[in-house]
Amino acid sequence: MQEDYPNSWRFLRGRARHALTPNERQLIEEMMGPFERLSHDKIILEAGQLVDRSTFLVEGYMARTIERDGRRHIVSIHVPGDFVDLHAFALKRLDHTVVAIGPAKVGYVTHEKLERLIATHPHLGRMLWFSTLLDAAIHREWILTMEHLPIEGRLAHLMAELWHRLSFVDLGDEDGFNLPLTQVEIADACGTTPIHLNRVVRSLREAGIMELTRGRVTILDRARLEQAGKFDPAYLYGEGSLKLGEELSKG
Repeated sequence: MQEDYPNSWRFLRGRARHALTPNERQLIEEMMGPFERLSHDKIILEAGQLVDRSTFLVEGYMARTIERDGRRHIVSIHVPGDFVDLHAFALKRLDHTVVAIGPAKVGYVTHEKLERLIATHPHLGRMLWFSTLLDAAIHREWILTMEHLPIEGRLAHLMAELWHRLSFVDLGDEDGFNLPLTQVEIADACGTTPIHLNRVVRSLREAGIMELTRGRVTILDRARLEQAGKFDPAYLYGEGSLKLGEELSKG
C-alpha cells in the first residue's frame, strides 16, 4: 500500500477504510498537496484564524491546544494518518490552535478542492466525515477520563489509547511506541503539573506497568495499564462492539 499511496497510506490503514473504493483511495492520494515539513512547536493554525484548507498528518504528531489563564492545555493529540482539521471545512474558524509536536510532515487540501470532491463523490465525503466523527468519539472519552479518573488513570488511559491508535497505522510495537512529547506536554494533556506527572510516571514504573523516557513509551504490562486507565478500545471503532464491517460500503 505504501508504494501505491506514499502520502495517504496511513490514513488508508485507519478504521473502516476498507469501505473506500480503489478510485476513492486514489482521489485521496491525489488531493493532498502542497506538503510541508514542520519543526517542533510550529503552529499551522491559530485559534480564530480564517482558514481555507485542511490538513492531513503524514508523519509525526500534532496537538490541538487552548490557552487559559496564561497556560497551554493540550485537548487532543493526532498521530500519522489523521485528517487533523477537516471540521475547519465547515467551521472556517476554530476555537483552538493546531501545532506540531516534534518534527512532522503534513499535506494540505484546499476547501475548494474538498467541496468539488464531496459534490461529485458523496460516498468519499461520508468516509471523510467518518474520520472526523472518530475525533469526536475520542474527545468524549477524554472528557470522561478527565472527570472520573485520578492522574494515574488519566496517564494510563492516554498511553493505552495512543498505543491502539498507532497500532492501527503500523507504528505501535508490541512493547510500546515512540513519542516525542515532553513530560510538560504530557502533563498538559493529562490536566496536571509536570512535578505531579513525574511522581505518577515513577509510580507506574516501579509497579512494572510502563516506563516513560524522552522519546519512548515502554509498556511493561498492557493488561494492567489498561486496567489502571479503565480503558476499553471500543470507542476507537477498531475492535469490539463498535467495529464496523460493511456498513459504510456502497450498496
